[in-house]
Amino acid sequence: MFCDNLVSLRKLNDLSQEELADRLQVSRQTLSKYETGESLPDIERCKQLAEIFGVSLDDLVNYDTAATGLNVPPKGRHAFGLVTVGDKGQIVIPAKARKIFNIQPGDKLIVLGDESQGLALLSERDFLAMVQQMRKD
Repeated sequence: MFCDNLVSLRKLNDLSQEELADRLQVSRQTLSKYETGESLPDIERCKQLAEIFGVSLDDLVNYDTAATGLNVPPKGRHAFGLVTVGDKGQIVIPAKARKIFNIQPGDKLIVLGDESQGLALLSERDFLAMVQQMRKD
């Protein structure tokens, strides 16, 4: 996954191998080996790559574009994959999303919608905190 993500991110950012290699302070041949999977960069170079592309280190290394059909998301944004809507409109929120956003069984979520932008889910506690903050301002 790493080598595929590296190639994809380099191309998305309109960088040649030479340009990215210069930014990493490695040779173009070394970068080529990273992209083909012939070798892997050390952790410091991986961190540097994640910073250059504005993605998380975890997504740079582990994000499976084949599973989602989407490119590596920007840092702080997530694409958790597809969910299926059941007969009564129920969905299962992916485990990684529940972990990142601390969604626990029994939590209440508010469903918001904008016909031009889609749906959004907010935890009740975050929504109420936001409303209280707006009342203060």
